[in-house]
Amino acid sequence: MPRPRHSEPWPQHIVRLAKRRRTRTQMAAIPPRTSVLLLALAVAALGCHAVEPPKQERTALQSFLAALPHERDLGWNSPSAPSACLWPGVACDASNATVVAVRLPGVGLAGALPAGTLGELRGLRKLSLRNNRLFGPIPKDFFALPLLRSLYLQGNRLSGSIPPEVAGLAALWHLALYDNHLSGEIPAALDGLRELRLLRLDGNRLSGGLQSLSGLQRLKVFNVSDNQLAGAVPPSLANFSLESFAGNLRLCGEPLDRPCPSPGGGVVPPVQEKKRKRLSGTAVAAIAVGAAAGALLVLILLVLCFVRRRRDDAAASGDDRNKAPTPATPARGHTLTPSTVSGEMTDLTSSKEIPSAAGGGAAEMMRSRLVFMGGGGYSFDLEDLLRASAEVLGNGVAGPTYRATLEDGTTVAVKRLKNVAAERQEFASAVETLGRVQHRNLLPVRGYYYSSDEKLLVADFLPDGSLSAALHGSGGSGRTRMDWNTRKRATLSAARGVAHLHAAHGLTHGNLKSSNLLLRHGDPEAAALSDYSLQHLFSPPPSSVQGSVGGYRAPELVDARRPTFKSDIYSLGVLFLEILTGRSPTAASTGVGDSGVSSDLPRWVQSVVREEWTAEVFDAELVSLDEGGAEEEMVALLQVAMACAATAPDARPDASEVVRMVEEIGVGHGRATTEDRAQGASEEEEQSWGTPTASATS
Repeated sequence: MPRPRHSEPWPQHIVRLAKRRRTRTQMAAIPPRTSVLLLALAVAALGCHAVEPPKQERTALQSFLAALPHERDLGWNSPSAPSACLWPGVACDASNATVVAVRLPGVGLAGALPAGTLGELRGLRKLSLRNNRLFGPIPKDFFALPLLRSLYLQGNRLSGSIPPEVAGLAALWHLALYDNHLSGEIPAALDGLRELRLLRLDGNRLSGGLQSLSGLQRLKVFNVSDNQLAGAVPPSLANFSLESFAGNLRLCGEPLDRPCPSPGGGVVPPVQEKKRKRLSGTAVAAIAVGAAAGALLVLILLVLCFVRRRRDDAAASGDDRNKAPTPATPARGHTLTPSTVSGEMTDLTSSKEIPSAAGGGAAEMMRSRLVFMGGGGYSFDLEDLLRASAEVLGNGVAGPTYRATLEDGTTVAVKRLKNVAAERQEFASAVETLGRVQHRNLLPVRGYYYSSDEKLLVADFLPDGSLSAALHGSGGSGRTRMDWNTRKRATLSAARGVAHLHAAHGLTHGNLKSSNLLLRHGDPEAAALSDYSLQHLFSPPPSSVQGSVGGYRAPELVDARRPTFKSDIYSLGVLFLEILTGRSPTAASTGVGDSGVSSDLPRWVQSVVREEWTAEVFDAELVSLDEGGAEEEMVALLQVAMACAATAPDARPDASEVVRMVEEIGVGHGRATTEDRAQGASEEEEQSWGTPTASATS
């Protein structure tokens, strides 16, 4: 899928600024005497230009490029680059005797891969054509390169099957074919690539089983998610994370939650056909009369139950009107106690328990029950929760959130929802749908409680706090400053969580903000989004409330209860800008220059960049922690953020595309260039792209 274009051209001065800083750094590091020596060596090298790869390799490269339309002029026919070793994207060995690497990521190559071209480079060790617009089958001569160690073809539209000729790549270490349209079964020949360390086939249409991969003992990075695979996961692959196999509904075994059927079970024996006997007319009439009588009896029972229920409700209402409220009894500690009078949580600094003789609201709460949806291992009931000590964690538009510690030491997060308009059945159905959402970057909903007075949600408690607290909290000694690596992982966690909601469940988040991204310091890539997909349960908020949450809201979103995928992407872009700038989007005003113009965060960033004040965009704390290697990555994330925060919804990328762009920042700074060789990026594609390894399973 081609990367979406920005709604406005990105200012060229950002690229020039990065190049100027890089050039000054390199020149400053070279002493004068060393400069003279390097100049002499360069002159000597030009005098030895006769040593270059064979003519057939130069011809193969030019034939490959001539067969594919491309957006950028690579200068392979320029008189200033007489040797193929000087061409952008081409690298030779130390003696310039043969081509060992071809790296053309994201240069706009379009069309079918031509056969008989790159397959002639017999000394090739690395081939990268990722993130172009290539389609059609993979040429078989690509798999006849005996020294090839890395093959990166991801992010294209390649189709067909993986040919068995892949067995010819005996020296291969890294094979990345993900995000294409490949189909068919995974060939058994892959099992013969015993040196393979990285194998990514996710995002294709592959079928069949995984038994052909059971012999790959050296794999460190593995992913076959989002295919059409079936059967049992081999034991040798069971130590990889659940996400490595997600999206294959017919796979079973570890680490999936679907056990495989036993070899001899599940087979229904054939039923012997019995001799048919026709029923007599009397038998048919008797069956009809019996069925009618049974239906009438069921109807009578239903009417009686309904009448009795109405009578009990009326009696309870009369008791509530005649019964005087009983004073509350003080309790030790802080108690998570709803007030039956005002509908608000009682003051937790001097909280009180609900007395047993409380009014109708308390009686209804005791008649109702706390419903758990599994997965958390919780076994407490409503009375245990009401006796728990509580601490306010935050108070959002949807309602306050508490940390509740039960008497047995169990700690959970409880959200008390306010202004809920949904009836009991609609509420239960919506929350149970959320209970089926399972992803490491989404906080799971474990249980709920519904009554006319109170609506509660129960979730796991994460003690490390939110992104908002980490970014904007007080700068005391207890606060840990967020470096670039931690912030980048937080953006990746948020993007993956949104992408899973959109793709796997068809749900929107609707309430994306930094206070709803909960951190895990022990696992920075496992930060979890909370308070998702709840907006449709609430009544319309007042206009004053709608304006107060506008910092993250997409400009086209009029009713906050009806978010869209594209409005989620806008909020995600604002969140990225908040991470980069350290500024809260909900701040009342952001000054620009001397004019003090107030605007929202995306427009402020645009105005600063337009005035070439790029250094003013990034958080001063982030810049002070930067060790000098993250400037290009920060600029790359800034580009992704502005694409997400485009004013026109159609100009914003999909969530899966945002995940891909953020993942690529770690390996190619989010944009493909032809300067990889000059920048020492020979190993940049050997990273895991954020895929969990065998030692870091979730």
